[in-house]
Amino acid sequence: MRHALSIEPTPTSRQHFADDAAAEPAPYLQISHLWKTYGDFVALRDISLSIARGEFVCFLGPSGCGKTTLLRAIAGLDLQTQGTILQDGRNISTLPASSRDYGIVFQSYALFPNLTIEQNIAFGLENTGRSKAGVASRVAELLETVGLSAHGKKYPAQLSGGQQQRIALARAIAISPGLLLLDEPLSALDAKVRVHLRHEIKALQRKLGVTTIMVTHDQEEALAMADRIVVMNHGVIEQVGSPTEIYRHPETLFVADFIGETNQFPAHVLGDGEVEIGHSAFCCSTEEFSAGHAATAVVRPVDIIPHGADAHAANAIDRPATPQNLIDAEVREMEFLGMFWRTRLTAPRLGERTLVADFSVNAVRRLRIETGGAIQVEIPRERLLLYPRGA
Repeated sequence: MRHALSIEPTPTSRQHFADDAAAEPAPYLQISHLWKTYGDFVALRDISLSIARGEFVCFLGPSGCGKTTLLRAIAGLDLQTQGTILQDGRNISTLPASSRDYGIVFQSYALFPNLTIEQNIAFGLENTGRSKAGVASRVAELLETVGLSAHGKKYPAQLSGGQQQRIALARAIAISPGLLLLDEPLSALDAKVRVHLRHEIKALQRKLGVTTIMVTHDQEEALAMADRIVVMNHGVIEQVGSPTEIYRHPETLFVADFIGETNQFPAHVLGDGEVEIGHSAFCCSTEEFSAGHAATAVVRPVDIIPHGADAHAANAIDRPATPQNLIDAEVREMEFLGMFWRTRLTAPRLGERTLVADFSVNAVRRLRIETGGAIQVEIPRERLLLYPRGA
């Protein structure tokens, strides 16, 4: 008689299985192969994305890139043409908006002008089975959370734009939703209020631990607030990563150009570790390129290092090796932007193309950088990025 072979996992293997499960928790929101078409126009093309529980994710991109369409699909306000959306393991792909577990804040606030602030916040709570006392207690708690306890009896028109947005946020989180959706919530506010409120929203999200998706076209806003950024363009995802990854290691020319400022130069790959820009060879990583390939070389203004007008001589004394990619330049323009000076330089090695560089106030003072003066600047090898020409 044959005996079934039974293999019991050892304590060590059980621990490995447990560790693997703990290391990779199931995503809270799972979007798979999502498409949205309007006739012949493709608004979303094969979007797949995972969002972890408690994560703050920004959908970032120019107008018309599909970010709001994707948010509306998640909310059930505009159903996708095909594809699936799972929220906490539940398939919500075809559910109406009223059956989904989220709160949403719109750019326009969408407060009821004829209701007081207390009534606006209580609106979504009244159908949850709470008693009147329970609703009142929750409203008071939320007003305190957003710092507007003294304004409950006022009407929306009596509040500033920033205060109205905080009330809209309080109303969205009143029922403790599993997902918070923010559709360009700060774009209607002035710059100073916007900066203040984005810190408040981020702090509140951290306190509540609610999974949050925000749509924005403001790169600074996304970099300051998000745990991860989803950069979109023409209905597709260009790159997903942390703010540092998106800014320092853009995977495409579009991402490099859209996030922050860039200098872009036509280049040709000379060989291992060298490209030709203008009339000269420059050192950079060429791992993904073959000799002779046309490319676009990119460097951010903030990454350019000023060395003054006599860097070659100074380096000969101070250290044995001259910095790589050191070029002579002339300062054509200087623009004071408070925290730094934006300078426009011309350099023979770049074929007389303009090079934009951002220098700190201290560097400008220390090196006596001035319009019309000579300067030497370094383009660090690791910060000179290459992308396929025409990408």
